Parts: sequence; C-alpha cells; structure tokens
Amino acid sequence: TSDTTTAFSSVAHICRDVNYGWIIRYLHANGASMFFICLYIHVGRGLYYGSYTFSETWNVGIVLLFTVMATAFMGYVLPWGQMSFWGATVITNLLSAIPYIGTTLVEWIWGGFSVDKATLTRFFAFHFILPFIITALVAVHLLFLHETGSNNPTGIPSDMDKIPFHPYYTIKDILGALLL
Repeated sequence: TSDTTTAFSSVAHICRDVNYGWIIRYLHANGASMFFICLYIHVGRGLYYGSYTFSETWNVGIVLLFTVMATAFMGYVLPWGQMSFWGATVITNLLSAIPYIGTTLVEWIWGGFSVDKATLTRFFAFHFILPFIITALVAVHLLFLHETGSNNPTGIPSDMDKIPFHPYYTIKDILGALLL
C-alpha cells in the first residue's frame, strides 16, 4: 500500500501472511541487486572495449541505466513509507536545477512539500510502470546496436574453435598409418 501509516505493516504482512511471501520479497530485492552488478559489469565492458564511440547506443544505454536507478530508488522508498532528509534534499536539488520546470516538478513529485500518501502513491505507480518503459528502452538500445553491425563485441577471433590442419591431422594420419 502507499499509505505512510501502513507501508511498513504491509511489508510485514507479505513476509508473514502470504505463502512464501518472505522469499518473494528477498528474491525481488536481491535479484535487483544482482541485476545492478550485471549492469555495472556491462558498462565496464563497454568502457574497456570503447563502445562509447557508438554515441546513439551508448546514450540510450545511459538513459536506460538512469531509468533502472529511478525504478530501484522508488522501490526502495516504498516499503519504509519515508526517506532520509539527505535523499529528499539530493533529489530536490537535482530536479530543481532543471530550467523552467524544476520547481513545478519538485512540487509534483513530492505531492506537495512532504513525503506522504500522495508521494508514495506516485512512487508505487512509477515503480510498477518503469519496468515496461525499461523494456522499450532495451529494444531501442538493441536496435541501435544492430545498426552498428557488431556481431563480435569482444573481438575474439571467429575461428577459435577450429582445429588447425597441422599438427592435428598430420599426427592423426601418421598414427593411423602406424597402427595399420
């Protein structure tokens, strides 16, 4: 639920009263953490191999990373029904720095000037809808990746699995002749 007075008790309800609710909660949280580890490895691989030179693909990937971070943040805030003043200050400062719409955006995202039912309702809606937006962004990311024509991003030679003719077949033929 998105009410601050019942947010934490709803998490307790999921863990205690729902069959295997505790494992669903922990799989959701730890799966998200593992997903972030995979994302960071993916970004590191892109930096190592110079994938940032494909600016369209890279920029869509950065937007994708920020969208995943926003989804995770909203999911983190939901069960507690509150957030630290530091977190609220950082988000407020980031949003208010946007020209023209910053102040309005800050007031809208917080549902006023306090983290309450209106804010948590928005966060719950965003935490639910953003994975669908992430899926669409992944499709765009893959579309741009497909345009570059890269089917070998790691640079491994395509004939790594092929056995060289000599010495394998030479030794095999000599051994076969000796056995005859």
